[in-house]
Amino acid sequence: MSLPTVQTLTDCADFSRTVQPYIPQFYDLPAQILQNLSSLQGLKDVYLSTNPLITAFSLSLFLAPVFLIAAEINRNYSQVDRFWSLLPTIYNAHYTIWAHANGLPTERLDSMLAFSTIWSARLTYNYWRKGGYNIGSEDYRWEILRKHIPGPLFFVFDVLFISTAQSVLLFSVTMPSYILLLTSNITGKSIATLDIVFSQGLVGAVLIAAIADQQQWNYQNAKQEYRRSAKVPENYSQEELDRGFNTKGLWAYSRHPNFAAEQTGWVGLYLWSCYLTETYYNWSGVGAIGYLILFQASTWFTELVTAGKYPQYAEYQKKVGMFVAGPLSALSGGFDAKAAAKLEDEKKK
Repeated sequence: MSLPTVQTLTDCADFSRTVQPYIPQFYDLPAQILQNLSSLQGLKDVYLSTNPLITAFSLSLFLAPVFLIAAEINRNYSQVDRFWSLLPTIYNAHYTIWAHANGLPTERLDSMLAFSTIWSARLTYNYWRKGGYNIGSEDYRWEILRKHIPGPLFFVFDVLFISTAQSVLLFSVTMPSYILLLTSNITGKSIATLDIVFSQGLVGAVLIAAIADQQQWNYQNAKQEYRRSAKVPENYSQEELDRGFNTKGLWAYSRHPNFAAEQTGWVGLYLWSCYLTETYYNWSGVGAIGYLILFQASTWFTELVTAGKYPQYAEYQKKVGMFVAGPLSALSGGFDAKAAAKLEDEKKK
């Protein structure tokens, strides 16, 4: 069987029952695919008879050498970055399609996939408009790291982290969706009120991230226009633009509100699985924890670069939390409250 036989919701969070028995399928899957390459029906049978978690994990490992080869040939290490906004939704769509094809209840998975699709749309659009899909485009942080890490060691770093660990991470954040699939098989078609609360909460996190993205986009465009024309655009002050980084809107309360909302979405999916299985924690949280660790490390590195470019950034770091609003910024109305009030006074004159 491709799914475990579980009797209770708590059993759905038991790794020894829901994952461990299917590990042998991981080793058999390549041979089965090769044997059925010439038969579409055969490939479909393999797909439907393989545990969906195993299929998703296998795909993440298959993609790792693809990313590695593309990165080394092009000397461009943003290969995973280009698929970052797409792969989690591909995995979530896989769980949903697999459940549909096997005649299982999918209402809960459908609502999860709706969140995931909106998440992908927002992140893909933002990456595209910043030029991320342009030929030769690469995250500036990889270039900085290459200058400080010797070539052979950077290749090892590419193999272990950039190409492999990141690919597996994008699969692992969707592991709670497998638990959603298992619980749906027990509860049937009906979804509870809290299911709706969770799904709408996840969409809400995406909307907050989109608002933060737009606020940052508006500021960066205003800054570029100011530098090009020496004229201060509407809704901004010269002080704000000379500072070099955005501190308005959500950015007055969090140094990275888009990142905060991004992490909230995937942690929320994990908490949804905990609620459904009536557990305080379960094995699928490994992905969410990995996501949090990655964002902590990458944001620390980003801020290290930013603080070196903008003298006032250190003061911003003292007053505003990296992800969560600090008490000082919350009580004072945000980091840039005084500058905003000054701008409003200038408009009235």
